[in-house]
Amino acid sequence: MIPKPKPGEYNEYFQKYIQNISDQTDVLDYLQKQRQEVTQLFGRVSEGEAHFAYEPGKWTVKQLLGHMNDTERIMSYRALCIARGEKNPLPGFDENEYVANAFFQERTLNDLLAEHQIVRDATLSLFSSFPEVSLSRLGNANGSPVSVAALAFIIAGHERHHLNILKERYLVKL
Repeated sequence: MIPKPKPGEYNEYFQKYIQNISDQTDVLDYLQKQRQEVTQLFGRVSEGEAHFAYEPGKWTVKQLLGHMNDTERIMSYRALCIARGEKNPLPGFDENEYVANAFFQERTLNDLLAEHQIVRDATLSLFSSFPEVSLSRLGNANGSPVSVAALAFIIAGHERHHLNILKERYLVKL
């Protein structure tokens, strides 16, 4: 079981994601179950509805899912680097620039969902491979300390955040 990170193992910004995951949660089990929830929730959206944004300037359903995939990949990469002892600072990323340059609107929702499943499989495989000593390793990402364990909780909490938005702001209007 991956221990829940303590303050100091992550930038304060990520507290909003980490607090979405209970202290008693086995985060790997949570990530496994979350995969099914993603399939169920996004499965309620038709291809035509996947171009919907709940207000001007907000991402579409496809862009939201693509952002979730990108962020999980980036956080998993950070975890891999830190677990392997990387000493160099890892870069940040501008989520809006990534979405603007990803062309998610040109892909099918089913393709983005299939990608999510593959990304999640890779995430689960990666975090399951880490020995306990690797989980507590601290690295530097985007100018702040972060532990490998914190990154697992950030992935789960970030996705919880966006699934809540999907339910509260998108699905109620479709």
